[in-house]
Amino acid sequence: MPKGKNQKLKLYYLAEILVEKTDEEHSLTINEIRDELLKYDITADRKSLYDDVEALRVMGIEVAKERIGSTYGYHVISKQFEIAELKLLVDAIQSSKFITEKKSNALIKKLTGYASKYEADQLRRQVYVNGRIKSMNESIYYNVDEIHEAIAENRQIRFEYLKWNLEKKLVPRRDMPYVVSPWALNWDDENYYLIAYDAEAAKIKHFRVDKMRRITVLDDKREGKELFKSFNMAAYAKKNFGMFGGEERAVKLVFENEMVGVLIDRFGKDITIRPVDEGHSETTVTVFVSNQFFGWIFGLGGGVKIVGPGDVVSAFKRMMKE
Repeated sequence: MPKGKNQKLKLYYLAEILVEKTDEEHSLTINEIRDELLKYDITADRKSLYDDVEALRVMGIEVAKERIGSTYGYHVISKQFEIAELKLLVDAIQSSKFITEKKSNALIKKLTGYASKYEADQLRRQVYVNGRIKSMNESIYYNVDEIHEAIAENRQIRFEYLKWNLEKKLVPRRDMPYVVSPWALNWDDENYYLIAYDAEAAKIKHFRVDKMRRITVLDDKREGKELFKSFNMAAYAKKNFGMFGGEERAVKLVFENEMVGVLIDRFGKDITIRPVDEGHSETTVTVFVSNQFFGWIFGLGGGVKIVGPGDVVSAFKRMMKE
């Protein structure tokens, strides 16, 4: 049998064909594989294909052989991503407000390349990105890259921090740019946040990455190392509601017993729960007291009440009155 022009690429295209066109439910016979290779101007006889399938196994692409009528079919049973994993990644991309609609579609298209054409149809049926509220800042990916670079090189950064005005335009929050020491990135409430030390305010702050612009990595070394030695990202996220800051306080809550799941989901299983009466219990949690925290309490419809300290109770009552 005369050899085709792309014979040296035979193994590459064989792997591509099997990954794209087979899965647990779909197989190709040896003759069908030969026909697919001919489309790339590659010829193959049966014996060489058996050897090539074995070579794919050595490369880490596991191929199964099963009887189909009077012949045998071959399909890939081990891929980089299972279809369930790909669906999980697609769902995460879709639900992320910080990823723009354009980038969401591009990422999902790339993910379908890790599935067979039949599995890719399942992923495409899940794509409902249009119409969702997504970030409009295409530069967020470059922002994240700059921040990671600064963290890796132990450098401070300078940037403009933006806000929306009534003309629906992003404008700087202040005339002077911010200069901070970046220490971590956190994904919370469907947004990406930079956690940094602000030397001017002498405190840890967070900034929404999609609202940052013109990031410059500076030569100055980062500050705030001592604070971040004991910094707990998970605890910080629990204390913040929607990443709106406020004064950190220990707040006592009394709740109806059936609301215990809401408290554990928000603050974790380590909270101490004490019985109050037959239908109620209490706990003390550390939060950043803000209107967003009060809004969370109000949204629970009376099932959870703030009972201390007194000034926090008074502040909640004032907000309710207003």
